Amino acid sequence: MFKMFLTLLRGRAAEAEQAFGDRHALAILDQQLRDVTASLERGRKALALTMAQEQGESQRIARTQAQIADLEARVGEAIDAGREALALEGAEAIARLEADRDAAIAAHERYKIETTRLRAHLIQTESRVLEVERGRRLARAAAAVMETRSQTDDATARATVAEAEATLKRLQERQSEADAAAAAFDELSRERAPQTTAEKLAEAGFGPRLRTTGQDVLDRLKSQRKNAA
Repeated sequence: MFKMFLTLLRGRAAEAEQAFGDRHALAILDQQLRDVTASLERGRKALALTMAQEQGESQRIARTQAQIADLEARVGEAIDAGREALALEGAEAIARLEADRDAAIAAHERYKIETTRLRAHLIQTESRVLEVERGRRLARAAAAVMETRSQTDDATARATVAEAEATLKRLQERQSEADAAAAAFDELSRERAPQTTAEKLAEAGFGPRLRTTGQDVLDRLKSQRKNAA
């Protein structure tokens, strides 16, 4: 039982860790890329140092070889002159220089191999980092789209829009009712106004008309033209 309880705790801890990683995946990825970028910078500095050391050993080999060639010529002249002791001293110096040259050659080879390895590692790592960078930009864009979509598709937002539409509909209905009531009131007011009653009596032939009609205007114009003629 206790063993099962410990297993359950480990399972819950793993789930919590996974959930935490999922929630903060972009932030974790950003920090990991910063760490990799710093590591790449250190790698570039190490490559530059190794290349400088390789070049230094190459120059040392060239200098040592030149010293050996110079001493060999001088020792040869000493041998020709019968200066055996001096020639032996020169030969020992040549032997030491050759040992230094061989050591420099070995070091140069090691630096050359390390330079090749570091350069290949940096190129490969930089290519992988660029690929991750592209993926991060896509992931960040996708996260932004999902965030926008979640905001627009949120159930609360949909409910709010529905409530707003319902409120607008009620407001429009009330405004329509108010407009209809106002129109009915105006019509009733006109019907009950004394002026309206007088107009009705005048149209029925009781008393002079209160409004000039088209026929009145036509008769007036005919009369004016007749008088003018």
